Amino acid sequence: MEGFLQFWENEGLRGFFYIFWFYFLLEFPRHLLLDYLLLPIIYLNKKKNQKADHEARRKLWEECPLVSIIIPGKDEGKNYYNLVTSLQEQTYRNFEVIVVDDGSGDDTKYIGRDLEQRGKIDLFLRNEVRGGKGSAANLALNYTRGKYILHLDADCSFFNDAIEEAILPFYKDENIGAVSCALEVRNSGESLATAFQTIEYLLTINVGRMVSSSLGILRIVSGAFGAFRKDLLLEVGGWDVGPGLDGDITQKIRKTKWKVVFAPKAVALTDVPVTFSKLAKQRLRWNRSLVRFRLRKHRNIFFPNKGFRFSNFFSSLDNIVYNQVLNFIWWFYLVFLIFNHRDHLEYILIAIFLLYTISKFLEFGVVLFVSHHKYDKIKLLPYLPGMVFYTGYFMRTIRTYAHITELFLYSSFNDPWNPQKSSSEAKKIEKDLERVF
Repeated sequence: MEGFLQFWENEGLRGFFYIFWFYFLLEFPRHLLLDYLLLPIIYLNKKKNQKADHEARRKLWEECPLVSIIIPGKDEGKNYYNLVTSLQEQTYRNFEVIVVDDGSGDDTKYIGRDLEQRGKIDLFLRNEVRGGKGSAANLALNYTRGKYILHLDADCSFFNDAIEEAILPFYKDENIGAVSCALEVRNSGESLATAFQTIEYLLTINVGRMVSSSLGILRIVSGAFGAFRKDLLLEVGGWDVGPGLDGDITQKIRKTKWKVVFAPKAVALTDVPVTFSKLAKQRLRWNRSLVRFRLRKHRNIFFPNKGFRFSNFFSSLDNIVYNQVLNFIWWFYLVFLIFNHRDHLEYILIAIFLLYTISKFLEFGVVLFVSHHKYDKIKLLPYLPGMVFYTGYFMRTIRTYAHITELFLYSSFNDPWNPQKSSSEAKKIEKDLERVF
């Protein structure tokens, strides 16, 4: 301890900032400072717009439009009963439920048909040959009758006003085309991995998307719980086949005239991977999508063409810089520390842990400020120091591996999560786009 204090006393404040330039120059402004700068603006706008919110809710209930809920998936039959129960408890009830079984090998088809026969869902469809989630979603879209479409995952449950809050933004601004809803972890107490993911979801989804939405650069509408104008989905041709759906459909929508916003009060609960090995597989798939959609399929978003918009440019740029470029720079930074401070590396590693732990507590302060159920979140405070290792090393390693393998090997097209036939078709389409651009 004495050596640690002596080292930092000798380095002084200037040396401290010099050693931790990566955090103060690249991470602190985006992940902490921006949140605190925008928080009062978001709060004041919320107070200012209370009258407009009340008027939007009045319009919603006056029109009471039919909402089509589509639920595509494979081997999800075990989740159907809980999902239906959650939907029956909603404050907004004018909706139809269309479930699509994408070639399941379990009892899903029997469970789905039973629910349909008993009137618990409006329509059950089945692909005898698996076509992928995008294909299943498009099949459901063809049968929808509603003005708005909710795309849900079968393993989610919902706050009882979730549907109402999900479609309310459409009545606040007629230029909104899609709404990204909030996701929280349902099985947070099941393991250390689920506890870390609970905090991650609160920071990156609930707070991160609130900030991105306020800046007009929201880049994803989650397939677990997202709302769309039906006419807009038809305009963009629905979901494309291939691995990864959420980022793709959002990019397609952002290229149109329509806005994409976040609805923090529309909350779904989902189960997350219980083990770190299963979590790694999930995140490899998620992170490969950044390369596919930002750097390949939708890279024309950076070109000064007729449909160019600065909001789209900065949305993709923000994603690439902070989730890919900085990720690679961090490894060079680590090498910099090792070569320049090898004799006192243990003191620096201890200081890194303390610095990032303080940062996580400050970030979580924003979560507590915007949350309605604060007590449940406060119980997560003891896990915050562990987030330094979770996000700083575990997730960073997964992200780096995913980006490298996707950049050079197109590995997402070999992921068994998506049927090989649709992955092959998607790969062919993207190869053609690369030649065009």
